[in-house]
Amino acid sequence: MQKIRNIAIIAHVDHGKTTLVDRMIIQGKLFRDNEKHQELILDNNDLERERGITILAKNVSVSYRDHKINIIDTPGHADFGGEVERVLNMADGVLLLVDAFEGTMPQTRFVLQKALALGKKPVVVINKVDKPNCRPDEVNEQVFDLMFSLHATEEQLDFKTIYGSAKQGWMSVDWRQPTTDITPLLDTILEEIPAPAIVEGTPQMLITSLEYSPYVGRIAIGRLTRGTLRAGMNASLVKRDGTVERTRIKELMSFEGLEKMKREEVRCGDICALVGIEGFEIGDTIADSDNPEQLPPIDVDEPTMSMLFTINDSPFFGRDGRFVTSRHLKERLERELEKNLALRVKDGPKADSFIVYGRGVLHLSVLIETMRREGYELQVGQPKVIDKNINGIRCEPVEQLTVDLPEEMAGKAIELTTRRKGSLLHMEHRGDRMHLVFDIPSRGLIGLRSNLLTATQGEAVIAHRFKAFEPYKGEIEQRTNGSLVAMETGMVIAYALDKLQDRGKFFVAPGDEIYAGQVVGEHTRANDLRLNLCKTKKLTNIRAAGSDEKANIAPPIIFSLEEALEYIQEDEYVEVTPKHMRLRKIVVSGIGRGTHP
Repeated sequence: MQKIRNIAIIAHVDHGKTTLVDRMIIQGKLFRDNEKHQELILDNNDLERERGITILAKNVSVSYRDHKINIIDTPGHADFGGEVERVLNMADGVLLLVDAFEGTMPQTRFVLQKALALGKKPVVVINKVDKPNCRPDEVNEQVFDLMFSLHATEEQLDFKTIYGSAKQGWMSVDWRQPTTDITPLLDTILEEIPAPAIVEGTPQMLITSLEYSPYVGRIAIGRLTRGTLRAGMNASLVKRDGTVERTRIKELMSFEGLEKMKREEVRCGDICALVGIEGFEIGDTIADSDNPEQLPPIDVDEPTMSMLFTINDSPFFGRDGRFVTSRHLKERLERELEKNLALRVKDGPKADSFIVYGRGVLHLSVLIETMRREGYELQVGQPKVIDKNINGIRCEPVEQLTVDLPEEMAGKAIELTTRRKGSLLHMEHRGDRMHLVFDIPSRGLIGLRSNLLTATQGEAVIAHRFKAFEPYKGEIEQRTNGSLVAMETGMVIAYALDKLQDRGKFFVAPGDEIYAGQVVGEHTRANDLRLNLCKTKKLTNIRAAGSDEKANIAPPIIFSLEEALEYIQEDEYVEVTPKHMRLRKIVVSGIGRGTHP
């Protein structure tokens, strides 16, 4: 029997989880010395690398002192809570990673709360002790207070702390005495994290994750909690509702390093992948073929936000994308549902539209970004927060928001947040920065990040996590400025743009192609204004002195996908294609010259 440890790594965004896993992989000699390894080995998806965040939970294993350590890297964003929930079911203990300067942050709390409730044993790693102004001892106290406030047991509170710098590749029991590698951390994992309990009997495995391979189809991943599985054996698939289907395990794999290796059998306690199981969902149980027993299925956080997805019907449709029909869109969303637990899809009000429910703007924007890279064209409506009726009272999701920023800018941040129905709960000094904690409705967060970053010259560090459903807080003021709407299709002419600069800020530059009904800028006033940006200068043979002065045109405002989703109003769409992103009015017909929309 192999000696096994199963650990999940949890931390706030950007505290160094994935870098630490890289160090473990390198220490576990998964690369030959002559092989050049890349940084961020696990964040292998382009989107994860560009944004520097982990989106999908991943599995990897490291061999150390004749033990196999299964490491599960979890996302830190609360938007990907659906991922975290399942992953913790596979682990026996957690590595809680905290930044030595920032200390515990709201999303650390989000994942830790789930881990402690499931009875997992924590090992605390205080990372980035090489940073100036770091405060490792104070942060260690903070972690203790946090665990205490989350009702940790005596055993969980008696945790071991390791200090170090994942980036520099060392860990130590005392942060003042750096070592040369991360051996102290691996030793602590073997000492502190319990080995999985060996339970004899018929096999039982909860499917907690899945992968898709174009060659063998869907692969079920989970941890074997009882008995032994063998390749080729018959088994039962017990669905969430208790129905049982007969099935057969064609292939069995376990994680070795970064690869999956075929196995003839897997014993209780190991994490494995099964090929050949048809029609399963996450939360189903694989059990004995003759005597199936179900494990309790996983509860997944409910979605808090919805968006309308529809096919692209703008005048420029089909220019960039390969997949443009509603059938393509439907198939792609159904494929996403198979692996994205916190997502829901319903048919929309029109025949070719769908309402997609998710955990937040980031969760849904990552899906849209992935789709546009795959060659899809689609249009997306304004994000809407989901209300619930609890005991006859209209309730909405409320989140806890934390903002870290320079002291002199705190007033501006408080004003912006309270305008959106945020209430300030707590403020404290941390060096020359202020740490503010608010309760704010999820609706109020839409568009708040970009406003806060603008108001604080990019200095604010913003994080939020779902707290609970609370009674509706009342109306929130929306964007006060109207839109500038193009009334002709054609190319933007510098001459026309120059003459209209006093009307507002523009999102297009000379030479861009636009169509009638496209939102090309933000009006200085509250109403929408229709403009002709394709107007050329009338040429005559009479030249007036000084009439040909240079056009001085301000550079256009370029939105990221999240900013565009947060910016649009109810009667507008974001049109997303592989090469372009445009804002448009939902109704484009009738915007031509001489007619009123």
